[in-house]
Amino acid sequence: METYLRVTFSSEGATPSEIADRLLSIGFHPTQGNYDFVYDWQGTASHDRVLDLCDELTRRLRGFGVRFEVETV
Repeated sequence: METYLRVTFSSEGATPSEIADRLLSIGFHPTQGNYDFVYDWQGTASHDRVLDLCDELTRRLRGFGVRFEVETV
């Protein structure tokens, strides 16, 4: 399974490089195409684990002026 992440930046928030550093620190990797980052679960992940990852994203990005969208397949 993989969780794909799309990030929308704000000129009133943190810089894209600062956001990227935060995402890399929790296991996301840059990707190209329709999404900006991907998290590879290295197998199957439960619904609860995916929600935990989304909770961590919310904590790490709070106050940085970004919006994000996730899709897990």
